[in-house]
Amino acid sequence: MDNFQIIYDSYFVDVYHYVFSLCRNTSLAEEITQETFFKALKKIDDFDGKCTLFVWLCQIAKNTYFTQYEKNKRHISFQASVPMNFCPKRTWKKWKCNFNKGGAEE
Repeated sequence: MDNFQIIYDSYFVDVYHYVFSLCRNTSLAEEITQETFFKALKKIDDFDGKCTLFVWLCQIAKNTYFTQYEKNKRHISFQASVPMNFCPKRTWKKWKCNFNKGGAEE
C-alpha cells in the first residue's frame, strides 16, 4: 500500500489534467480520477510494464470516463423521452393532462 501511495502522489495531478482535458468539468474529472486510482489499486498486479505507468493509468482513466459518459448518455436519453409534464396513468381518469400548459386540470 505504501508503494501505491507513492504512485498516487506522483501521478494524481497528471491523470486529473488528462481527464479534465476529456470532460472539461472539475468535479467529474476529480471523480473519474479517484475511480481510476481505485481501479488501478485493484489491478496493480496486472500491470505488465509494456507501457509506462502513466500511460496505463491514462488508459484506465479514458475507459472509466467513456463508460461514465455512455451511462450518462443513456440516462439523459431516457429523461428526454419522458415529457416534463408526464401525467401518470393512475391519475389519467381523474385529471386531464394539459400538455400545452404543463399542468393538470380537472
